[in-house]
Amino acid sequence: MGEGKKGWGKLVIILVVLITIIVLMRVFGLTKYISIQNIQKLNGWIKGFGPLGPVIYIFMYILSCVFFLPGIPITLLGAVAFGAVQGVIYVSIGATLGAAAAFLIARYAARSMVEEWIKKNERLRKIDEGVQKHGWRMLMITRLVPIFPFNVQNYVYGITNIKFWTYVFVSWICMLPGIVAYVFAGGALISGKGDIKKTMMYLAIAGVFFVIVSLIPGIIKKRYKDVVEEE
Repeated sequence: MGEGKKGWGKLVIILVVLITIIVLMRVFGLTKYISIQNIQKLNGWIKGFGPLGPVIYIFMYILSCVFFLPGIPITLLGAVAFGAVQGVIYVSIGATLGAAAAFLIARYAARSMVEEWIKKNERLRKIDEGVQKHGWRMLMITRLVPIFPFNVQNYVYGITNIKFWTYVFVSWICMLPGIVAYVFAGGALISGKGDIKKTMMYLAIAGVFFVIVSLIPGIIKKRYKDVVEEE
């Protein structure tokens, strides 16, 4: 009985914290600005923090993962605010920490809630079954093949038996090609600043990584056909 009350207590605390943060984000108008159309407004907001801009940006990315906010606008914002090279670094840090945060919330604070999601969704349940059968390969597959939404995966993996640092490392490696593709594309299209050579170089790098990202699902499906077919 005590264990049950303790579990509910954790859930109530985390829900209160999450709701408070969401309310504050709405009060300050952050949520309505998170869209591709408002990238320049977000850019100005980030740069207004000066040297703390990268820290604020990374924190924003973490919140986007935890609260299921759209990831592409924030990823492109990294290119606009910091340039392609630094943008890749900050986006990679933010996406990895955000995925880790959701994982830890599910594992230690909101396990019951995530378990309810899985009970109601057979496809999500297959992530847990896949980890039991195939270990970290299941994480690699679901990261590289668009089977499940990114933010949902983060929470579901939190209640599997995959080790935390394995989850973090595999997630980081598997997210990196897509991050490079989107950030360099954003750097070319938005912050090229009239430098044709720089723009073309960024487009070329983005193009290479977009090709890699587009080919990976087919390779994965062929190499791990037995796992993908289970989905």
